[in-house]
Amino acid sequence: MVFSTLLACSTGQSSDQVAEENWPAYLGSKGSSQYSALEQINKENVRNLQPAWQYRAGGHSENGKSQIQCNPLIIDGILYGTSPDLKAFALNAATGEQLWVYDPHKDFKIGVSVNRGLVHWASASEARLFYSVGSYLLALDANTGERIKDFGKDGKVSLKEGLGDWAQDFSVSSSTPGVIYEDKLIVGTRVSESKDAAPGYIRAFNVVSGKVEWIFHTIPRPGEFGYDTWPKDAYKNRGGANSWAGMTLDESTGIVYIPTGSAAFDFWGGHRLGENLFANSLLALNAATGERIWHYQTVRHDLWDKDLPAPPNLVQINRGDSTIAAVAQITKSGRVFVFDRANGTPLFPIEEVEVPPSTLLGEEAWLSQPLPLSPPPFSRQIFTEEEVTNISPEATAYVTSKLKGLKYGQKFMPPSTEGTVILPGFDGGGEWGGAAYDASTGLLYVNANEMPWILTMVPTNSGKLSLGNAAYLTNCAMCHGPEKNGDGTGAYPSLVNLDSRLLREEVAELISNGKGRMPAFKQLNTEVKEQIIDYLFSTEKPEDFQNSGATANVNEVPYTTTGYNRFFDEEGYPAIKPPWGTLSAINLNKGTMEWTVPLGEFTELTERGIPQTGTENYGGPVVTAGGLVFIAASKDEHIRAFDKDTGEELWKYKLPVGGYATPAIYSVEGKQYVVIAAGGGKMGTPSGDYYIAFALD
Repeated sequence: MVFSTLLACSTGQSSDQVAEENWPAYLGSKGSSQYSALEQINKENVRNLQPAWQYRAGGHSENGKSQIQCNPLIIDGILYGTSPDLKAFALNAATGEQLWVYDPHKDFKIGVSVNRGLVHWASASEARLFYSVGSYLLALDANTGERIKDFGKDGKVSLKEGLGDWAQDFSVSSSTPGVIYEDKLIVGTRVSESKDAAPGYIRAFNVVSGKVEWIFHTIPRPGEFGYDTWPKDAYKNRGGANSWAGMTLDESTGIVYIPTGSAAFDFWGGHRLGENLFANSLLALNAATGERIWHYQTVRHDLWDKDLPAPPNLVQINRGDSTIAAVAQITKSGRVFVFDRANGTPLFPIEEVEVPPSTLLGEEAWLSQPLPLSPPPFSRQIFTEEEVTNISPEATAYVTSKLKGLKYGQKFMPPSTEGTVILPGFDGGGEWGGAAYDASTGLLYVNANEMPWILTMVPTNSGKLSLGNAAYLTNCAMCHGPEKNGDGTGAYPSLVNLDSRLLREEVAELISNGKGRMPAFKQLNTEVKEQIIDYLFSTEKPEDFQNSGATANVNEVPYTTTGYNRFFDEEGYPAIKPPWGTLSAINLNKGTMEWTVPLGEFTELTERGIPQTGTENYGGPVVTAGGLVFIAASKDEHIRAFDKDTGEELWKYKLPVGGYATPAIYSVEGKQYVVIAAGGGKMGTPSGDYYIAFALD
């Protein structure tokens, strides 16, 4: 392998030309453009696109629970990616031949999680790759895949570094790569969304030593801006407000733009009353120091899990004879916020929408929420009777009957014990696949889900509960359900009759150390863990039961939820009228919608005479100078190419399993490729371990 800086000199190419051939950063560039200037593959010849090579990464599960969400890097003919079980590897990008593999399971005890990409850094003498495994940030030699021993301790640093002593027992990981500015790797984290969550502080690690260079407190401390938007001691024991979605860097100004998620617990905020800065915010920080330059909070006191789901795009807005350097942030709510990069001034009007009050004990919903008037939303905003599915009389009748007693029909309807319809749902609207931006046209391309979800709050202190039941409702029911029945998809299994499948010691190990999707609950003391196991194994004693008042004191948070539940009709299709998944082109200069088309297809419905409905989708688009938008993402397991000017579908290919990732586009020796990670595992579809590259015949 040859480093990119050396290759540019040895071939006589400029660094810009090399950058066009490469896919050097997550989502294509540090500006999160999701754009390729390559045009060998274009509207006229894309129909001739065929698989050029296929790589099997291994490590997938046979039960449909593993995924690959990786947007790989391609640098000077080498592709870097990750497998379903978090192995890192390097391939010959022209042939798919494996060059090396790093297996973290030899060095760490980790559960299977997801990874969306890696970070590459090179000096004149070495090249490093960074990615996260469990609670560690690792540094690998890009030539060999071996850990760099002088980075941190034996090639790793803890992602809990700088979070405070009280957060050390909580779950902290990082599924999305950070961004490098000079000698600093700026990273965000994924933390729990329940009551016991670590804070989501942003940190910059030195790329050579691994030492923390700076920390930005997303839950402010005394004397810091935003401290008064939380309860007095929130910085000591509240969590969340983390950046799990990635970030964007403007290297010309040294400003890093960081989107954050909600504060924990996601759906009840009585213990975090206030606006909760800097949760649900777009932060503009000095990348060298971590100092705040400006911020904008898109949801105040979030009660709906409306995390900012993707890195923002660096864009240019034309206003008359002037051009404004701007940043555009998509949201789970199906909106696009557009700001002046330098000072955060909104470039389109934003209205304040009144929010209904909460009916939950101890909760105080914020009185209003901001929504941009332009561009128009790219997904529907409110579920009403008029939006009930119409694919069959039976479906209409079923969904209409299910609506009775639920709360719906207003924006930002707060969570309730009756059940609240959430639209756009917990997975958007916009999601982690991001948006693609074409500077030549000013168009932003974004895919969306049109799936309603039902959120139902469950009091943890109603009636007589055992200590174990109360602890289970507080810590476990959000995923496994209040009745231990799981989520129905297999992602979070039923715990009914658990004693017939596992020993007490095995369950204790799972609670303490986690596995797969399940985080470790090291913050729970031994007594509470034993109480939960007694409840799961039905071995509780009479003295384990207490009155509801005492239970409320134990729990601190008086509610849990029935979990993340999609709203389906009786056949398992979305409860809302089609389309259920879309791809849209938004004109950022005019603030208008250019076109919207369905993304994905249920062939069985098309054969019934129902127009193409689109499907739920995960993974983002890439736009090219060849006039194309490439995207996989859909539940029907295809990758597609659309005409970027009209939205017409020009090509599609059935993948072996779903491609729930964002494609990457690159060139090797004059030949252009489109590569997609196909790992399946979302929406109940089978899992796999494929990377497939396409090229012209």
